[in-house]
Amino acid sequence: MDSQSKTVDTVIVGAGAAGLMCAIEAAKRGRRVIVLEKANKAGKKILISGGGRCNFTNLYTSPDDYLSANPHFCKSALSRYTPWDFIALMQKHHLSWTEKTLGQLFCDQKAPAIVNMLLDECASAGVEIIYNCDVKALSKPADTFSINLKTPHHQRMYKAHSLVVATGGPSIPRMGSTDFSSKLARQFSLKTIPFKAALVPFTFENDNILKTIKGLAGLSVRVRLTTAQSSFTESILFTHRGISGPAALQISSYWQPGRLISIDFFPDGDASQWLKRQQQDHPLALLKTVLSYPLPKRLAHKLCDIHLNQEVINKPMQQISPQQCEQLVRQLNNWELIPSGTEGMRTAEVSLGGIDTDELSSKTFETKAVRGLYFIGESVDVTGHLGGFNFQWAWASGWCAGQFV
Repeated sequence: MDSQSKTVDTVIVGAGAAGLMCAIEAAKRGRRVIVLEKANKAGKKILISGGGRCNFTNLYTSPDDYLSANPHFCKSALSRYTPWDFIALMQKHHLSWTEKTLGQLFCDQKAPAIVNMLLDECASAGVEIIYNCDVKALSKPADTFSINLKTPHHQRMYKAHSLVVATGGPSIPRMGSTDFSSKLARQFSLKTIPFKAALVPFTFENDNILKTIKGLAGLSVRVRLTTAQSSFTESILFTHRGISGPAALQISSYWQPGRLISIDFFPDGDASQWLKRQQQDHPLALLKTVLSYPLPKRLAHKLCDIHLNQEVINKPMQQISPQQCEQLVRQLNNWELIPSGTEGMRTAEVSLGGIDTDELSSKTFETKAVRGLYFIGESVDVTGHLGGFNFQWAWASGWCAGQFV
C-alpha cells in the first residue's frame, strides 16, 4: 500500500446532493477540488429518493418549510439559489420534470439522470472524486487542513486550504450514513444539536391500538393529522406496525415522545353536519353503510366497531340519537392516539439536528471559530418538510458555500 501526499484548494467530504453542488461551484471558480466519498458511487440518497424518480425540489419553497433552532438561518441561502436555478441546470442538460401535488417536482428521466447531470458538471469543471475511501484522521495544525485518507489501494495525505463537510445526518444507515459531521464538530469544539429521526413512520405497541391498526394495514386515506400546534392535511397509510404516509411523516418532525396525535377523517368539513345530512338523505340506511361513502369500507366498519356498540351500528340512520352521533363525531374529527415511538433512523428520510447554526455564517457556511471549515446540507441544523424541500436546501447550501470555499 503506497502513501502519497497532495495539496489542493478544497476538500469536500461527501458526494451527496450538497457536496456535489458545492464541488461544481467551487471548481467553476478555478479552485482545485477533491471530493471524498466512502461509498462506491455518488448520490446514493438521490438515487432512492421519490421511489427512484427523485423529487428534486418544490416550487413553493419558503423558509416556513424548514425546522431549525434558528428559523431565520435558511433565508439567505434559499433566496440566493431558488428552485428555478436548479430547473435551469436541468434544462441545460435536457432533463424534464412533472409537477405533482403541492409543488413537488419529479424528474421524468428518473433519479440516475440527476446524479449523472451533477457528475457531468463535476467532470466539466475538473472535480476529482475518490470513492471507497475512509477518512482516518483530520486536523488543522496550521493554516491548512490535513486529511489522512485510506482506500483499498493506497493511503494518502491531503492538505487543503478549505474543508467542506457534506456527509449529511445518520438517517437510513444502510446507505452508509453516519454522524461523522457531529463527531468532527466536537473535535473542533463546535456546538451541535443531537440528531433525531424525522420524516419517519409512527409505531404502536399498545395491544388494542396495534390490533386495530393492523386490521387497517394497507389502507390509505386523506386526513388532517395534528400534534401540539402543528397540522398537515395529506394522506396517511396504515401499516402492520403503525402509521406512515405523507401526513404521518410530516408530523413526525414535530412530534415529541408521549404526545398525542389526532386524526381528523373529515379534513375539509364538519363530521357532525355531514351525519345530520345523512340522517335526512338516507334515513333507512345503516350507519356503517353511510360511513362507507366518504371512507374506505374497512375503515368505516372498524371505526364503528371501536367506538359504538353493535346495536347502534346496525340501526338505520333515523334511529341514531344525537348523543350517539356526537360520540362518533368525536372520533371522526378527533381520533386521538399516542404513538409508542417511530421507526427511527432506520427508515427516517432525514434527521433533525446537526451543527448549531450559531456556529456558521448564513452567507458562506464557514464556521466562525475555525477559518476554512464549512458545513452544508443535512449536516446543518436545518430540516425541510417532505416534498423536495430537503433537496432544495442541499442545492442552495452547497451552491452558496461553493462561492466562497
